[in-house]
Amino acid sequence: MAELIYYCGTMDSGKSTLALQTAHNHQTRGRKGLIFTNKDRGGRGVITSRLGLKSEAIEVDPEMNLHRLVVDRLSQGERIDFIISDETQFFEPEHIEQLAQVVDGLGIDVFAFGILTDFRTALFPGSARLVELADRVLTLQVEALCWCGERATHNARLINGEMVSVGEQVVVGDTSAAEVVSYEVLCRRHHMRKVTSRAAKPADNQPLPFQNL
Repeated sequence: MAELIYYCGTMDSGKSTLALQTAHNHQTRGRKGLIFTNKDRGGRGVITSRLGLKSEAIEVDPEMNLHRLVVDRLSQGERIDFIISDETQFFEPEHIEQLAQVVDGLGIDVFAFGILTDFRTALFPGSARLVELADRVLTLQVEALCWCGERATHNARLINGEMVSVGEQVVVGDTSAAEVVSYEVLCRRHHMRKVTSRAAKPADNQPLPFQNL
């Protein structure tokens, strides 16, 4: 049976790389598919990986009906064996429901890739709906690391290098400190304390007050 599978992780966990690798694996076996994305850092209609991989993709706009798009293409004789969707956290909840319709009604596997929570540690609406509807939710096996060496579990937004905890949920940036709006992955302790790599000092190696609780 077809499945809706959500692969999720923090930034720097290799989700776009895995999305492109998954598409490649299916394509080399002669399978045909569609690739969706939304707000990739490389621009509209493209999936880019920090390893340099890149692929054209269909940009998902808010008013787009993904189920109808797939049905229209099938009715025109196009073969669709699978669907890849990257940056799925930015999809509307309705888009997730439409992808579930594709799986259940058309028997097409959907492999979704995205980030669970935003810089405020709140679930993205698209990710929340995926957690509710997906047949499987899988954590990416490549673990991003905080500057301290611990497993990174939270995404931090930086404005001119300073961590912020308020603002619009979706502001596209990168993990490069050269950007006005940038992002850094942190462990929970340092995210809660707002200690980024730039703010870290030798004294920060001291045990946290609640570390031994």
